[in-house]
Amino acid sequence: MSAPDRFHVLRFGSLSLRVQPRLAIVSAVLLVLTAVLGVISLTVGTLAIPFGDVLATLFGDAPDVRTDRVVLGLRLPRTVTAIFAGAALGVSGAIFQSVSRNALGSPDVIGFTTGAATGAIVQIVVFRASALQVSIAAVVGGLLTAVVVYLLSRKAGVTGGFRLILVGIGVGAVLSAVNSLLLVTGDLDDATSANLWLAGSLCARTWMHALPVLIGTVVLIPIVALLARRATLMEMGDDLAQQLGIRVEPTRVGLMLLAVALAGLATGAAGPIAFVALAAPQLVTRLTRSRAVPVVSAAAMGAVLLVLADTVAQTLPINAALPIGRMTGIIGGIYLIWLLTRAKQV
Repeated sequence: MSAPDRFHVLRFGSLSLRVQPRLAIVSAVLLVLTAVLGVISLTVGTLAIPFGDVLATLFGDAPDVRTDRVVLGLRLPRTVTAIFAGAALGVSGAIFQSVSRNALGSPDVIGFTTGAATGAIVQIVVFRASALQVSIAAVVGGLLTAVVVYLLSRKAGVTGGFRLILVGIGVGAVLSAVNSLLLVTGDLDDATSANLWLAGSLCARTWMHALPVLIGTVVLIPIVALLARRATLMEMGDDLAQQLGIRVEPTRVGLMLLAVALAGLATGAAGPIAFVALAAPQLVTRLTRSRAVPVVSAAAMGAVLLVLADTVAQTLPINAALPIGRMTGIIGGIYLIWLLTRAKQV
C-alpha cells in the first residue's frame, strides 16, 4: 500500500495550484532523461558522431554537411518517432489500467494494438499505401476494434474490469488470425513488408512517420490530463463517482477512445510495440507512490523505455538490425511473468 499523496498548494493571487512534490520531481527527472537519451541515440549508428557535434547540429551549427544530413535527415525522425510513440503508449496504458482497474489493462494485451495492426496491414498488403495512410489506417483499425470490444463487454449499460480484458483478448485473437490470413494471401513483396512492419521497427523512419504521432500525442495528452482526475475518482467505484457528479460511462468511453487513438498513432508510426504500455504506468506509480492516474509521468517513462530499448538494440554486438518490437516483447514477457507471480490478484 502506497503512502497517502502529499500536496503542496502554491497560490498566485486568486489562483492556486496543488502540487505533489515527489510526482513533480520524478516527472522532471524522466523528461530530462528522455532528452539526454534522445541526444545519445543520435550519436549511435554506422557513422559514430560525437555528442558535442550532435548538439551543435541540433542548434544549427553542424560541423559539416554530412553530419547535418545524417543527424537531421536520418536519425532525428527515428528518435522523434521513438519519443512520441513511447509517450503515446505510456499514456494509453495508464488509461486502460485505470478504466479496467487491472494491471493487465494494456492495449497490446487486450487486443487494441492488434486491431490497429489489422488496419495497417490492410493498407500495406491490399492498397500498398504510403506511411501516412498506414498511420491513419492504424488509428481507424484501433478505434473500430475498441467499438467492437466495448459493445461486446457492455452489460447493464456499463463496461470495464475483467469483462473488458477478456473480451479484448478474444477479439485480439480473432484479429491476429485475420492478420495472418492477410499475410498468406497477399503478394510476396507486400507480405514481406507487412511482416517487417509487424516486428515493430524504428529503422528507416522519416518525418512522414514521425509527424503524425508527434502532432497527435501533443494534441491528445492534454485532453487526457483534463480527464485524469475523473478517472482517478472512478477507480473508487462507479457509484461513488456518480455521487461526486461524474458522468461515469461517457467519461469511460471518452478515455477509451483517447487511449485507442494514442495506441493507434504509436502503432502506425513504429509497428506493434509490446511491453511499453504495460510497464510504463506501473513503473511510475511505484516511483511516485501516487494514487492519481499518471499522465505526464507515464508519457515520460514510455518515451524513456522506448528510446533506451532502441539505443541498446542498435549497440548490440550483432550484425543485424534487431526489431525493437521483438526486443520489447522479450522484456515484456519476462516482466509479465514476474507480475503474475508477484501479484495476489490480477
